[in-house]
Amino acid sequence: MSAPDTRNQVSDAAFADRLIATRRDLHRHPELSWQERRTSQQIHQALERLGIRTRRGVAGTGIIADIPGQTDGLGLALRADIDALPITEETGLPFTSAHEGVMHACGHDAHTSMLLGAAELLLAGPPPPAPVRLIFQPAEEVAAGAIAMIEHGALDGIAMIFGGHVDRHFPTGTIVVTDGVVNASTDAFRIEITGRGGHAARPHEGVDAVVVGSLLVMSLQTIVSREVNPAHPSVVTIGRFDAGSASNVIASRAVLEGTIRAQEEAVRTRLIDALQRIATAVGQLHGAAIRVTVAGSTPCLVNTPPMTALAREAAQVVVGPDQVTSLQIANMGGEDFAYYLHRIPGCYVRFGAQAPGREAFPAHSSKFDIDEGVLPVGARYFSELARLAGARISEGSR
Repeated sequence: MSAPDTRNQVSDAAFADRLIATRRDLHRHPELSWQERRTSQQIHQALERLGIRTRRGVAGTGIIADIPGQTDGLGLALRADIDALPITEETGLPFTSAHEGVMHACGHDAHTSMLLGAAELLLAGPPPPAPVRLIFQPAEEVAAGAIAMIEHGALDGIAMIFGGHVDRHFPTGTIVVTDGVVNASTDAFRIEITGRGGHAARPHEGVDAVVVGSLLVMSLQTIVSREVNPAHPSVVTIGRFDAGSASNVIASRAVLEGTIRAQEEAVRTRLIDALQRIATAVGQLHGAAIRVTVAGSTPCLVNTPPMTALAREAAQVVVGPDQVTSLQIANMGGEDFAYYLHRIPGCYVRFGAQAPGREAFPAHSSKFDIDEGVLPVGARYFSELARLAGARISEGSR
């Protein structure tokens, strides 16, 4: 009996090893938003070795690279985020962060490695049906990178866009493709309360900003519970309350800061309006001046149905129909990929990255880690999707 042909298995293993090596190098050298200079250089060098020309310095540290298709005209885009978080790593990994206080705690090192792997796969076969643009985006963690990349032409000549995120809630080998809402909108707010200071023994002579702020904390909790349909997930959270200087002084000033999350634009608007109305009313009730500032961060991320169908088809090819699932509840976290989808159609998926037998720490945790088996899964998904979506674009242009 002749020996089995193991060339493809060896090739697959070597490919996975390259992706792991890339991911570990990026993980060891994380960089904060807008500071991803080494990361950008490593991406450029990897693409250059593949013979792909790049546009460097897009929006500061971003990279755009184009892979020609069999036809000219409109193309599709694949996006990976490249920045890290201001967190001190506590994973104990042999390739732990070399930069104190900075860590890839959200998987952007994995996303970047996947997209580089997809580029390698696309070049290994026949040219894709339509041009493929690779977008390596900075500053996702501060919800500013997507807008900046768009302003610098990342979507010029692009018909549709796709992205994805590793997810510890699903086992490795699973791809989560969801119709409709995937991520909530995010809005940060700040409420400044100005009262009148005085002696703690004579509260009647002042306007206590602590009392006003405390009433606001409790009153704002009624927005979601009493003004929003319970079937529509939403959040109003106060994350910071700063007031007072001494135990025997009536505070003249207080600051509340928090976040608003919603999965529908109408609900988002209602939450913001209610926040401003209640804050103003509480200020008037106690004779305090109130200033409310709402800083919009990201809109809702909503997948486009035809592109979601393409993503699901690609996922089924790569991992099999039984390994393709969908979110039962949309993620209340924000994702600035939503800005791309507000301009062109596309789809954002999640890649299962939960390692069997290991505790799954959440994203943005100092102990966050992934099963690196997800890397070739993501790379092959993006490659397959580029060919399917490219064929759809080519058919539409005939």
